[in-house]
Amino acid sequence: MKKHQSGFTLIELAIVLVIIGLLLGGVLKGQELIYSAKVKNMAADFKNTQVYIYGYQDKYKALPGDDKSASTHLTGGTNASNGTLGNGVIEGEWNSTTATHESALFWQHVRLAGLAAGPTSTGDANYYPTNADGGRIGVQSVSGFTKITTMTGTFVVCSDAILGRFAKQLDTTLDDGETSTGSVRAVLSATATGAGLTTANVSDSSSYTVCLAF
Repeated sequence: MKKHQSGFTLIELAIVLVIIGLLLGGVLKGQELIYSAKVKNMAADFKNTQVYIYGYQDKYKALPGDDKSASTHLTGGTNASNGTLGNGVIEGEWNSTTATHESALFWQHVRLAGLAAGPTSTGDANYYPTNADGGRIGVQSVSGFTKITTMTGTFVVCSDAILGRFAKQLDTTLDDGETSTGSVRAVLSATATGAGLTTANVSDSSSYTVCLAF
């Protein structure tokens, strides 16, 4: 008696391939949505920080961090002891963890003023804000800013440890789409001081510091 070997028909194979294609398409679409949400979240960080500065100025006629009367304006507020208070400059590096720097106390002041959410004690482990990828967010005046040598403006907001694919999308969302020109620039996170890299030289998988001047 002959044995008949069973197998998939062409139609069955075609159906399987279609299902696999749909599943892969769904996974890729889901990943794209996650990436898009991250970029929107990071873009919001830059925009919100500008709102904090102008909102605080409007409320107290001073800059957060640089406010020489912060301890009077804000219950539990601390005056910075490093820098010249009241000179209209947010002094200290954007990523400073020295609690007496103006750039560090910026976050306490805007939170105590009710403009932003987050811990108000500089000793709290979660005091310094981070972006959607866990990189540090910070702000300072352009005067004294050295991370990216080509930045111009009054203030600069930086967000660290951003993958290149997101850095490029951020520049397209917030600026001119070129990471070496305009108000948004990017440099490798490991770079101490440098000019903004061109979009063509930004690698999707490398980590960058993205800064916005305004």
